[in-house]
Parts: sequence; structure tokens; C-alpha cells
Amino acid sequence: MSQPLIQETPAGLYCERGDFYIDPWQRVSKAVITHAHADHARPGSKSYLTSREGRNVLRSRLGPAPIIETLRYGEQSLINGVRLSLHPAGHVLGSAQVRVEYDGEVWVVSGDYKVEPDVTCTAFESVPCHTFITESTFGLPVYRWRPQSEIFEDINRWWIQCRDAGRPAVLFAYSLGKAQRLIAGVDRNIGPIFCHPTVEELNREYRNSGIELPPTLLPSQAPARKAWGGTLIVAPPGVANSQWMNKFGDVSVAMASGWMLTRGTRRWQSVDRGFPLSDHADWPGLLWAIEESKAEQILVTHGHTAPMVRYLKEQGKSARVLVTRFSDSGEAKDEEVAEAAQE
Repeated sequence: MSQPLIQETPAGLYCERGDFYIDPWQRVSKAVITHAHADHARPGSKSYLTSREGRNVLRSRLGPAPIIETLRYGEQSLINGVRLSLHPAGHVLGSAQVRVEYDGEVWVVSGDYKVEPDVTCTAFESVPCHTFITESTFGLPVYRWRPQSEIFEDINRWWIQCRDAGRPAVLFAYSLGKAQRLIAGVDRNIGPIFCHPTVEELNREYRNSGIELPPTLLPSQAPARKAWGGTLIVAPPGVANSQWMNKFGDVSVAMASGWMLTRGTRRWQSVDRGFPLSDHADWPGLLWAIEESKAEQILVTHGHTAPMVRYLKEQGKSARVLVTRFSDSGEAKDEEVAEAAQE
């Protein structure tokens, strides 16, 4: 029996015929990267291949030394006889699904994805294939997102309430992707927007990549002894309860994350408000993407894998869990949680 086109190895997903890895978690010679989040783009490999849209943010994460090659969305590259192309995943700026084809067989590695529109990245594109490797971060029927326009209205109302009370509004969000989506979506007329340095650095890379964002400032650029009431401060969740937060005084704190759909998570984060806005597909979005792929085989990874596989099998589909570092940890992985642990 021949080896599958993409295999599970100790270093990550490996295409032996093409001799490249996709989002490897160990150092390898050639890494194809779906997007620049730390759990998918790790330093130390010899060379990297990513989407042209994602080059700036990947470079900011990996530093100046590594070789980074790029492909335009839909552009094909022939690697040792294997045709490889990258297609929009709609997750964050530059996020891509990896299409791998050899001898008429097509696999698609989705990486992380969402199917609702986002002005800060290219929209998800369905890519027909024989085998579809899908994430399942929010792979339970309880996860169904409200329209993002409603979420932004809720955030704006909270910010206005903070302004009227003379309090700064601190909004915790993952520094790459979620933060920029929030900054682009809120009503910039309510007040000035300040950002933690890690967020502001990535704001710059987004602007350098052609993404329009409203003006933002570092807190250090504010006038001395500034009254922070009425400002929106966007920061990664890892700085909660840190000395950096002390300068803002009596704050109202909110978190934007898909996990905010559950009260337990909101209590766990010890925030005043939780806004359920995610850069991952919800349950209906996952099922839609799987159906649109027309795949004969579905491999499920990242998060709530077992319930998703069980449901797909009940629908008569061929599906199994694909074991990765985030497959069956008991809790679905999420970038916000990962960053909180790293800060």
C-alpha cells in the first residue's frame, strides 16, 4: 500500500514526494506556512513558503534571518513533481489553505479558517479536493456566531458607556489578526485608540501590506499625565494584571474571543464584558466548508475533533481524527489562550 500524499510525522505534516512540511512544529528544511500565528509558524527552519499577503507579518514574527519565499493566491509551484498552491483561508492577513496535487490526487490543508467576511484579510475560498484537512477549534453545535455587525455594535455601546463614565475601555484581543479586525470594525469617532506595542507593531505591518486601519497610538505617545477616560486600549490578554496596565487607572476590561460565548470562560478571564467574536469558523461554518470541499475523506484536527468526526460519520462521510499537538488535549486550542501563556 502506497504512502498517503501527506503523512503525520513527529515533525508535523509531511509531503514525502515534495519533501516539504506544512506548519511543522520542529525545525525542518522547507516549511510551508498557512499563517503567522505562533502555533503554526515556528522559528528555526531553513526556509519558509507562505502567501505574498502574509510575508510582512511572518517576517515580523520570525525576524530578519530566515529565507521566506512567497506565492500569490492561486499561483502554482512545482516542487519535486508535486503541484502546490495557496488559497485564501479568511483567518487573518495572509492566511492560506495549502493545495497539494500529485498524479491527479488533491489534498487541501486548511490551516485555521473562518467563512464570514473580514475587511482585514482575503475571504475564504472553497477548494475542491479528494482529502480535506479541517480544523475543529469550535467544532461543537453550541458554537454559532451572531452577525459580526451586532458584535461591533455591542463593543461600540460598551466603549461609549466607558467614555460617558470617564473610564478607559481596555479590549483584550490576540495581537495578530483579531486586534486589527477589531480596530477596523469599531466606530473610530467615539474616541482615540491606543495599542500595546505588540499590537501596534503588527498594525504597522498590516498597513504596509495595504490594509486600511484607523489611526492608533502607543500609550507612550499620549501627553504626559493624560486622562485615559474615553479611550479604547487594545492589548493582548497576556498583559492582564501586569504593571503595564497600572498606568490607565480605573479601567473597564473586555475580551473578544469565540470562547466568550460561554459564561464559564468569561468568569475564567475575569473580565467585565465578553464579546464572542472569533477568527475561526463556527459549527455551521465548518460543516459548510467541509461540504463545499467535495472531499471523499475528511481529516479533523485542532480542537473538538472527536465530536466532529462522530457527526461526519453519522452523515455517511469518511472521517477520522488527525493527531497533531492540538488534536485531543481535552480543550480546543485558541490563539488567545496560547498567547496568554507565552506573555
